[in-house]
Amino acid sequence: MHIMQKKLKVAKIRNELPGCNNRFTLTSSSSIKIISTKNPQAKDLDYFKYFLIIVLAVILLLVILTVLQFIDGGHGGLLYKKISLQPVRNAPEIIITNNLPESLPTNENCSYWDCFNVFRCGRTGHDRITVYVYPLEKYVDENDIPVTETISKEYYEILDTIINSNYYTANPNEACLFIPSIDTLNQDRIRSQLTAKVLERLPYWSNGTNHLFFNMLAGMAPEFSPVIELNTANAIIAGADFDTYTFRTGFDVSIPVYSPFAKLAEVKSLQGERPWLVISSQLSIDPYFHQELLDLQALHSKLLILDICEYHNYSKRCDIETDKVYKYPRILQKSKYCLVFRGERMGQLVLLEAMAAGCVPVIIMDGVVMPFSNVIDWKRAAVFIMEDYTNTLMSTLNGISKEKYKQLQKQTKWLYDKYFSSLKSIIATTLDIIQDRVYPQWGRIYDDWNIASDEKSTNPLFLPITAPRNEGFTAVILTYDRVASLYKLIEKLGKVPSLAKVIVVWNNQRKAPPPISNFPFIQKPIKIIQTKANKLSNRFYPFEEIETEAILSIDDDIIMLTADELEFGYEVWREFPDRLVGFPSRTHIWDNVTLSWKYESEWTNEISMVLTGAAFYHKYWNYLYTTGMPPEVKDWVDDRMNCEDIAMNFLVANVTNKPPIKVAPKKKFKCPECVNNEMLSADLGHMFERSKCVDFFTKAFGRMPLRSVEFRADPVLYKDPFPEKLKRFNDIGSL
Repeated sequence: MHIMQKKLKVAKIRNELPGCNNRFTLTSSSSIKIISTKNPQAKDLDYFKYFLIIVLAVILLLVILTVLQFIDGGHGGLLYKKISLQPVRNAPEIIITNNLPESLPTNENCSYWDCFNVFRCGRTGHDRITVYVYPLEKYVDENDIPVTETISKEYYEILDTIINSNYYTANPNEACLFIPSIDTLNQDRIRSQLTAKVLERLPYWSNGTNHLFFNMLAGMAPEFSPVIELNTANAIIAGADFDTYTFRTGFDVSIPVYSPFAKLAEVKSLQGERPWLVISSQLSIDPYFHQELLDLQALHSKLLILDICEYHNYSKRCDIETDKVYKYPRILQKSKYCLVFRGERMGQLVLLEAMAAGCVPVIIMDGVVMPFSNVIDWKRAAVFIMEDYTNTLMSTLNGISKEKYKQLQKQTKWLYDKYFSSLKSIIATTLDIIQDRVYPQWGRIYDDWNIASDEKSTNPLFLPITAPRNEGFTAVILTYDRVASLYKLIEKLGKVPSLAKVIVVWNNQRKAPPPISNFPFIQKPIKIIQTKANKLSNRFYPFEEIETEAILSIDDDIIMLTADELEFGYEVWREFPDRLVGFPSRTHIWDNVTLSWKYESEWTNEISMVLTGAAFYHKYWNYLYTTGMPPEVKDWVDDRMNCEDIAMNFLVANVTNKPPIKVAPKKKFKCPECVNNEMLSADLGHMFERSKCVDFFTKAFGRMPLRSVEFRADPVLYKDPFPEKLKRFNDIGSL
């Protein structure tokens, strides 16, 4: 390649040479200076100079390339770029002869511990696996016949997915995993013996160690081996036809057979009537199973058996009883369950087609290794029936409750959307599985692989069930210029036993905060932080001065809360350290008129938000708000100077899938004694803006994470007819 580049460079230089009436000299700055002359006697001398300059240019180019390669040291840089998968004209042919050694046969006893060199991974400081794709080469035998087939569209997409993923590296010296650019998806396209010789010629082959092959159709007639029939030595195989006898647990990766027809079956919603209980649409099933289905159909009208029509068309299926033609695979959308039988191969197209249609797969294959079975719990999404018990099919399905079916169906659709909806998803999941093997300390757990984000109930803080009391909380007050109410608030905070520190976030850049000597004297330290910009998000910045786990976020005009109420709020937070625990509450509702989410402040028994004008939460959420909040949400808040409290509720609920906790009874905030005729219109405008925030945040997060709850935390013996001295928090609920 370098030689070709050099020749092109020389040709370019020659094309740029001046005519006979010009000569050129090299100046001290190595630029070319053109000097006009018409002396015919100098023509021979000029040609000699031209030739000399060309030779010097070629030598200089060689030196530059050599120096760059030396400096690069094999670590990427200028000489390593993403490979192009486009065909190269006149690519040099590599001749494979019978005299070359073959690769070793597939090692059936391989495990992660003895056939995978983990020391190749992470030695350059990466916290992820790095994958190198071999450049495309043209291999021919001695008769100039191609040894390897032209890569298929599917395999091209696989290579392209890897090259554009975060795992890809263009530097083979830092690669953890190697992908040959040889299409091995279909056994029928492989010339096994000669292809094995090609593998032996790969520069980093090393008996297949740390190499990965993709195969979806293994074996050939009549045996149809469940493993690709190719000498892959110690390489990992991501295959679709494994059974429990051939699958190397913890080493190989089981993948599905990708079906492009699955896209035609996809449903956006699982709502709608499904008249058929179960459909069999798989082609060329074993005659034994076919007869079993006929016997069942004679007794049950909810079983539909489809087969190929008289004219072969994969997008059509015919009822074997009435010859009625159905569009396939859309007919799968009309059935609750879809059958998946053992065929010539274990992997079947119908699996992904059924899942795309929201049809729960019924697996009737003994010894099958389901796709990604080492991380996916298929019992949550499929029904398994042993082959010898096919006659129990209808009774088994009729015995599944409606609630259980809905769970299976929802999980089926979620698995398809997440892992199987495209070749890109399948390949990305395969690499993710290997990533978790190499770096188990950062690996995903069962819930991450099997539970949708809106169903998880997680505590990311890893705190005890009840946080310790002795640490106390830090009060963070956001203020601009309301000094009088700020002082009153600090005086009240000073009476709360668990207060550890007060931090005043001064959001006014035009005016300096009052000196600390002017602040009320309390027994706890006060720290004033002046911000660089007037942004509401400043109240959620993870200031290093916050040393306690608990934060009380409070506005400078919330002066109606008593010391008992604040202390009790902190006690409640200790019981729910991963939640927002606050006083003023709000909820969200769906507006059927505007078809959007609406912010609602009516006092009802149902809440989904607590306002951070007076709320306790863990300081981790400040860090996550600053570093993990969708940027469009933070920009929305800061540009409109509104809705930072709604954004924080979205953030916490999106991670935990839990509702907030409201503390103490309903109470008027702000100034209940104020009377203003314009308050009603102002409130309507405020509610409209807040509703826009809720709807925008839902789109930014990709879902509605808020959870509604009818729950309120009150102290023990609250309003019970006991003497006041027996009650710990007496001053709660007063206006």
